[in-house]
Amino acid sequence: MSVASDAVAVRRGPLVVAGGVLAAIVVASAADAVLALLALAAGAPDDFKPLKASSYIFLTAIGVVAGAVGWAIVRKVSKDPEALVRWLVPTLVAVSFVPDFLLFGAGGATGVGALLLMHVVVAAAAVFTYRKVMPLS
Repeated sequence: MSVASDAVAVRRGPLVVAGGVLAAIVVASAADAVLALLALAAGAPDDFKPLKASSYIFLTAIGVVAGAVGWAIVRKVSKDPEALVRWLVPTLVAVSFVPDFLLFGAGGATGVGALLLMHVVVAAAAVFTYRKVMPLS
């Protein structure tokens, strides 16, 4: 065993990365489904479209894939990718909340609260996966 091999960034094959991204989409969508059901049971409007599976699964897939692209770019161009993602991920999640706040009239506090939690769940599932299939170091 060589100590030098520890210094080389780990690169996974494209099928491993694609499989990981797909797994993150599935896990995050399942968690989103639970949150949507809980929000509807807690009084969110039944006609609040962001809590419909077709909406949140599509947006979860877009978010996870976009995050994977961004993660790959950070890995490639940053001198210290760990430090960069440490502030970049929470910042992007917070920015992603902005459109949800505009939906208070349609979804009320319960519906919008569920959407905000969905963003956090998707980010957590995505970052966990990216760290496994696209390690930063």
